[in-house]
Amino acid sequence: MVRVSPESTAADRLPEYAERVLEVAELIPPGRVMTYGDVAEWLGEGGPRQVGRVMALYGGAVPWWRVVRADGALLPGHEQRALAHYRAEGTPLRTAARAAAGHQPKIDMARARWAGSGGGGAASGADEGAHI
Repeated sequence: MVRVSPESTAADRLPEYAERVLEVAELIPPGRVMTYGDVAEWLGEGGPRQVGRVMALYGGAVPWWRVVRADGALLPGHEQRALAHYRAEGTPLRTAARAAAGHQPKIDMARARWAGSGGGGAASGADEGAHI
């Protein structure tokens, strides 16, 4: 999957690792999520920080809200946008405790986490999907 026009220069092209991360993000079904670490494990390369960096730099063109922190916390600075996507897709959420800062819900990781077919062993989920 190439996200630039054929006339683009080499400097305009995404790094191969970034392309692979974005392809995994596009595979995650609506209402399901993968953690940054799950994506790295799925790819067999990099780690949560590398995946997070790719998503921060290039993730706007894919369903970025489906790649999340392992604790289920909403992405700081994007909570309301992400929450709107989660509610529209029926992503399982946990109600925030009254003591929680901002009373923001969290993703119910036990119910929302997706591994796909042959994907990262740390994630769980029964849905099938293609492995990159």
